[in-house]
Amino acid sequence: MITETNAVTFRQNLGEMLSQVQYRHDSVVINKDGKPVAAPVDARLFERIRRMQQRFDALCQRLGAGFAAVPEQQGLAEIDAAVAAERKMARAPAKTQSPAKKR
Repeated sequence: MITETNAVTFRQNLGEMLSQVQYRHDSVVINKDGKPVAAPVDARLFERIRRMQQRFDALCQRLGAGFAAVPEQQGLAEIDAAVAAERKMARAPAKTQSPAKKR
């Protein structure tokens, strides 16, 4: 369940809101001036998110190092070509294999 609340109400009901997140694994979104500004998560989920971010950052660094010698325009052209090829494959109807011929 997702609970939306404003910052004042969250502060007034901090203990209850933390229990919702910790024990019931509910989501709480804190709004300020009608816009979402924060969402507390339980510690295990936060740790998973943090590890995913670290792996993503490491992957970005490896990709950057691997393509450091490629001129920017060439790299962008290769990306555009790869995206176009994938989109073409996604639009193509799936080919079905015919059953094996019997003798």
